Amino acid sequence: MSMIEWKEPYSVNIKKLDEQHKTLIQMINTLHDAMRDGKGNATLGQILDKLIKYAADHFQCEESLFTIHKYPDHIHHKHEHEEFVKNVLVFKEDFDSGRIALTLKVMNFLKEWLIKHILGSDKEYTNYLNARGVY
Repeated sequence: MSMIEWKEPYSVNIKKLDEQHKTLIQMINTLHDAMRDGKGNATLGQILDKLIKYAADHFQCEESLFTIHKYPDHIHHKHEHEEFVKNVLVFKEDFDSGRIALTLKVMNFLKEWLIKHILGSDKEYTNYLNARGVY
């Protein structure tokens, strides 16, 4: 069973970003499944690396749209992205060094942050970008 299921209310009405959000959800589900199934640390580490890179690429995509369309809340939104990346990099460093295992607490952080971010901050840019022809 998936940790997160895509639901229509998560849509930001911008096809590329919705597809990226779906991919992020799928990656978190893959990481969760691997953890649940007791996969080796190397496998978990690789999946976590991919998640970190993909999230950074997605954040860059959003932030580029903000710059192009002069989104007024871009600084706050970018700060949220930076905080997420910082937290996940700490998890990854602690995981790689053996200081922590990938736990349900970490997985819940990833899930809660992503859902809260999509339904909160990301939904705030939908009307602004849609009004500028971004779909």
